[in-house]
Amino acid sequence: MHSEPMDGRRERRPGGCEAGCGAQTSLDAIAQSARRNKKKRYRSLYSFLNHVCLERAYHALNKRAAAGVDRVSWNDYGENLKENLLDLEERLKTKRYRAKWVRRVFIPKGNDKVRPLSIPAIEDKIVQYVVKEILEALFEALFLDTSFGYRKKRSPRQAVERLRDELNQKCTWVVEADISSFFDTIDRDWLVKMLERRVNDRSLIRLIEKWLRAGVLQPDGSVNHPERGTAQGSTLSPVPANIYLHFVLDQWFSHEMGSIFTGRAVLVKYADDFVAGFRYHTVASRFLRALKQRLEKFGLSLAPEKTRKFMFNRFNLERSETFEFLGFEYRRSVARSGRDYMSLRTSRKKLRKITAQFTEWCKGVRNKRLRWIMPMVKSKLTELKNYFGVGGNWRSIREIRMIFKRILFKWLNRRSERKSFNWSTFDGMLRFYNVLGYEHIRNEGVQLSFLSKPA
Repeated sequence: MHSEPMDGRRERRPGGCEAGCGAQTSLDAIAQSARRNKKKRYRSLYSFLNHVCLERAYHALNKRAAAGVDRVSWNDYGENLKENLLDLEERLKTKRYRAKWVRRVFIPKGNDKVRPLSIPAIEDKIVQYVVKEILEALFEALFLDTSFGYRKKRSPRQAVERLRDELNQKCTWVVEADISSFFDTIDRDWLVKMLERRVNDRSLIRLIEKWLRAGVLQPDGSVNHPERGTAQGSTLSPVPANIYLHFVLDQWFSHEMGSIFTGRAVLVKYADDFVAGFRYHTVASRFLRALKQRLEKFGLSLAPEKTRKFMFNRFNLERSETFEFLGFEYRRSVARSGRDYMSLRTSRKKLRKITAQFTEWCKGVRNKRLRWIMPMVKSKLTELKNYFGVGGNWRSIREIRMIFKRILFKWLNRRSERKSFNWSTFDGMLRFYNVLGYEHIRNEGVQLSFLSKPA
């Protein structure tokens, strides 16, 4: 277990614990020490890359994740897990470990755009998971409360509610910004300098640099070696991204810019999406000019089409604009009593995406049995309700339920040439499975004739 040196005694190796010592306990000890001393740099971190930590990382990975360039899946690697991990540990110890290429795939992003993702090989995922835990233990103590992306016990909904609460506190101007191709434009030299603020282990830094320099296998078979950026989608990438933006944006806004702000100024960030609120227009304008210069210093740039400054004023609702953040639409509204308030609703763009995804899902599973389909539909609705069910957004929740109901009715009636349901029997089926929140009424005399048909 790692502890700070006391009375001139030599610092113990955090990863070189005796047999039976829990690796997680050692990481927890480092995290506690990092919280007590936010300027300390830690040594001997590379020793965490032992077979105990590697095995724990293997079992923590997603079993159904896509395979990398070597086409070795989670199950394939686990057939000889002990031998594979011992060999991996030996290569790490003797510095013979080599990072494999990452496989590049493109997923739809909306508006005819795609998002590039990189899929590492299974061994790289295992080692990256351990390194990710080490970096989280060291840097979590530095991250600010207004940063929510890819952090334990922090969710997008918390970021949404935090922004709502902050903007309610005398913020009348908002700056909405988007960093252009953030993961692809990170300056690696700056990133290494930021990592070295807490990591005093050259072996671990060199290991991270291997992943940064790894080639990218494109879908057409070509291999690229980009000089900037990190592999978005890899096990490790979210943590270095958080570290980079912490020093570039969060700390700068809180400390350096905070000294020149007058009135209230807030910043809420989820990954590379962030919104800043200000009380005065002059301060918002000054921040936007300084933000462009700050990002350019670290190799980043703003996307002009997604960056703007606008009024968000409860005292001037006619000029007050709306904006979107993490799937929610923020707007100033007036209640029947005449009192102004901030309302949240599911953004129309997000609602269209939910509709399209559920339609495709229904088309693909419509021929399965109802007792399989209905619990899945209920699970999807519950997940959406848990995310979008913030105060005042009940109309959007009801709208999503009705959309699901119409789509389900349409595609279940296309299971065969013969129409399976009318609205009466369909509603009875939904009540029977309690899909939309209805109470179970099996024994209340409702006509459930659909049960007599093969499902």
